[in-house]
Amino acid sequence: MSLKKKQLTGITFISIAVVGVVFLLYIPDNTQSEYEPGIPTVFVHGYKGTANSFDFMLNRFENKYNWGNKAIVYYVSASGKVEEHNLNKGRKEPTFIQVVFQNNRASFATTSFWLASVLQQLKEKYEVEKVNLVGHSMGGIVSLKYIKEYNEKAYPSVANFVTIGSPYDGIYSDAYFRIHHDPAAEDLKPQSNALKRLREGEFPKGINVLSIASTGDTVAVPESVHALRSIIPSNQLEEVVIEDPELGHSALHENVQIDQLIHSFLWQDREQ
Repeated sequence: MSLKKKQLTGITFISIAVVGVVFLLYIPDNTQSEYEPGIPTVFVHGYKGTANSFDFMLNRFENKYNWGNKAIVYYVSASGKVEEHNLNKGRKEPTFIQVVFQNNRASFATTSFWLASVLQQLKEKYEVEKVNLVGHSMGGIVSLKYIKEYNEKAYPSVANFVTIGSPYDGIYSDAYFRIHHDPAAEDLKPQSNALKRLREGEFPKGINVLSIASTGDTVAVPESVHALRSIIPSNQLEEVVIEDPELGHSALHENVQIDQLIHSFLWQDREQ
């Protein structure tokens, strides 16, 4: 497995939250390379995220760029029950799948378990063996936890991982935690046990990672995003920091430059 490397000028890296998830799904046939866009790509929204979190990005992917179609929405109830709404209409081109967590303030452990439940169902029903993951904010953190802890045969493996504005060293703002009081907020505090556990053990070999950050993000500041370097080996990690003081945390998945970074990393620059 190889990855075309290219310099991304005028840019560097960051990311935060998760509680809903969005996916790009396609059931590949036996003739396809793993680097073709047929690998399902799972988009995981962040803390306090909703069904709206990735809607605009998915609409751009489908209607503006013609990269695929929205196929499935998975709703995960507060009790962890998974409900599937299939919108694919039998089409076989790459398609988007969105996962929405009703409880969008659950802990890292609970949310990653729910994500694993969705992916396990995806494997059992559609025989999906491998996925890409794209996580915004806490979505990136939860995706990383899935990668490190749910690597048994019952779950799809991960080919490539994109993390957008995820604070791997926690959120540095004391004011943030005067407003937010819930299990996810506790996990997002610097030096939390949940963040410490995320650094334990080795990161699996063979997974390529792109980390995207913005200098305008005051929630997942670049210093916190860069903590991913202590978890992922340098030869598996590509970092991009967008130098834009106006590009804030919640706007990261509404940015067309980030659209293109995702496309380039997951599909355009892959060797066939």
